[in-house]
Amino acid sequence: MTSFFPSRTVALYMARLFLTRTFGILAGLVLVLQTLDLLSESGRILATAGNGDAEIWRYVSLRVPQIISTFLPFSVLLGTILTLITMNANSEIIALKAGGLSAHQVLAPLVTASLGVALLTFAFNDRIVSRATANLSAWQKVNYGPLPVDRGDRTNVWVRAGDDLIQADRIAGRGNAAQLGGVTVYERNADGGLRGLIAAPQGVRDGDGWRIWPAKRFDVASGAVTRMGATIVGRGVTPDQFTLSSVDGEALSFAGLREAIGDLSEAGRPTKALEGVLWHKLSGPLSSVLMPLLGAVAAFGIARSGALFVRAVIGMGLGFAYFVADKFALSMGNLGAYPPFLAAWAPFLLFLLIGEAVLLRTEE
Repeated sequence: MTSFFPSRTVALYMARLFLTRTFGILAGLVLVLQTLDLLSESGRILATAGNGDAEIWRYVSLRVPQIISTFLPFSVLLGTILTLITMNANSEIIALKAGGLSAHQVLAPLVTASLGVALLTFAFNDRIVSRATANLSAWQKVNYGPLPVDRGDRTNVWVRAGDDLIQADRIAGRGNAAQLGGVTVYERNADGGLRGLIAAPQGVRDGDGWRIWPAKRFDVASGAVTRMGATIVGRGVTPDQFTLSSVDGEALSFAGLREAIGDLSEAGRPTKALEGVLWHKLSGPLSSVLMPLLGAVAAFGIARSGALFVRAVIGMGLGFAYFVADKFALSMGNLGAYPPFLAAWAPFLLFLLIGEAVLLRTEE
């Protein structure tokens, strides 16, 4: 039975060409894009008193993983096309096909190598990018100033209680043991007009509401400030409305996001957008596996025919069309227009079929 792969030597040769070109292109993209990004952000970082070169390098260390994660699939696409163009121009593809290999067998080493890149991408996103995103987001919220000690608390949370709004500077704990700090209640009329403010440094769960103390109330109409001591606010507001009010799927690992979705689901909160992000944590890295298939049109055809450049452009067009469709579907999923699974996987499955159809139509 004929092996699906070329010889070991040829497979390793093609995989090495593919990986060196992919990561070489990625290094160039990261260098250029990080430089441009730093030009726009360095002024904001240095505008905060006490910041200097150390904070600049800290920003770079947090931003680079995000850039790598975003542009690694683009690098795989360009690396695929560059590898196949080079092999086509040197008549290596022709030699392989003359040896009896099909188009799928020629692409097999690149698909296998790209599967390794996909697994590496998933691990990198899960262990490094999610943490860098969470840290950078928290740092940007304090305008690149000193970060408070992270004990898992949540900060600057807003919830609605009827017509009123409740804002808490920080929340510690979960469930009925949740404790609020820096509480401000914005009392509003039915038409949205503000009629008063109640502020207190701390609050805890009490019955179906929240007991805050020592509270002071400012009356908008009279301008008078009244000391209220301990008072109950936010009746009907459950603890999960504070503790689960803001979940950033990109700043959580796959397991952490799945746990957060479970908590939200138990609390009866909508989770469709986060479910789409969860599925995309799997389908996103696997986009690397599609790139050899979508860029395969650059591998075949006679280089002397003058159509090699056109084939390369077609391969790039298919690859970039996939990225556009992927972002569009994910956005539709966030809006609730697409089911989560469809939003994450439909572009991948669609372009897998398109790539196979193009390859079968032109070469097989």
